[in-house]
Amino acid sequence: MNTRLKFSRVNKTSFLATVRTRVDQHFSGIGNTPNANSAMWAKTIFFLTGFLGLYGLIISNIFSPWVMLPMAILLGMFSAFVGFNICHDAIHGSFSSNKTVNKIFSYLFNFLGASPYVWNITHNGVHHTYTNIPGHDEDIDVAPGLIRISEEEPVNRIQRYQHWYAFPLYGLASISWAFRKDYKKFFQAKVGQIAMQHPKKEYFNLFFSKALYYFFLIVLPLLVLNITWWQFVIGFIALHMAQGVTMGLVFQLAHVVEGTHFPVPDETGTMEEAWAEHQMRTTANFSSNCPLAAFFLGGLNRQIEHHLFPKVCHIHYGRIGKIVKQTAEEFNIPYIENRTFFSALKSHYRMLKRFGRDAEVART
Repeated sequence: MNTRLKFSRVNKTSFLATVRTRVDQHFSGIGNTPNANSAMWAKTIFFLTGFLGLYGLIISNIFSPWVMLPMAILLGMFSAFVGFNICHDAIHGSFSSNKTVNKIFSYLFNFLGASPYVWNITHNGVHHTYTNIPGHDEDIDVAPGLIRISEEEPVNRIQRYQHWYAFPLYGLASISWAFRKDYKKFFQAKVGQIAMQHPKKEYFNLFFSKALYYFFLIVLPLLVLNITWWQFVIGFIALHMAQGVTMGLVFQLAHVVEGTHFPVPDETGTMEEAWAEHQMRTTANFSSNCPLAAFFLGGLNRQIEHHLFPKVCHIHYGRIGKIVKQTAEEFNIPYIENRTFFSALKSHYRMLKRFGRDAEVART
């Protein structure tokens, strides 16, 4: 899509300025920074220890294949948790006020099979600006032609079953990231509205980091583990399915649930609402009051706060969430949330049926 998008200034309110002022006052009032605190560092140690420990136990070759298989599944889940809790904040620059610390932790993304450089462009640059806008936000193009999640996409017969096959497809997200997605995005002419012109060093960084990942996750295990090639393939796929489903569900439950919008620009390329109001209508929270969700999901269950304050470390979202919700109510702006993970999952399932089976039936 070539239309240059811009957000309305006519319908702009003082919502964003107000909520930012209140959040700034919150941090100054408690004498704290919006970056990592001791609880965040404890989480970082926990997830890194789990990730490295599981990898070390598998590669030690002291366990049978039947024991290594559940370890591989756990390693896949911990890979997603490291991405949620450490890399995501680091790439946003919210983990630390020290750029070097953020850069070091962002490099961990390479060992999860993904490029932090490409993610910074596609996620920070495009998704956070053009959230849920068909043809611009490529994060909602999960599997074009197979999964339909907006009215702008054409309908086909296979999509009437998407509420069943979407979930195993989410499991392929991680393996696609490792072998396809980063290369495709890197060599596209544009991602959203950002022209993909890369410094020469990033070509080297992409291929070198991928080679490291392939060595540690494929070559080294095949060299040291006393398993057959087909046992390795099963473990490798199980790892990525666990990682992919964990990632896919968390991202989908934040943007593709009942109540969220998929707005399109007018003929001049102007969105109806200002950017902050747009974020509030295209983003949803789930399990906001669940300590386990807060711990494992890196604040991604509080995507409303994350989209408004991407430079604030997720460890603070619980406290600033009260400020955001109260301010949204004052300005009569929706604050979309599902009380539990399972209510969000059911809502996402109904959305898949609505855009798939129901749309196909209506068309015929």
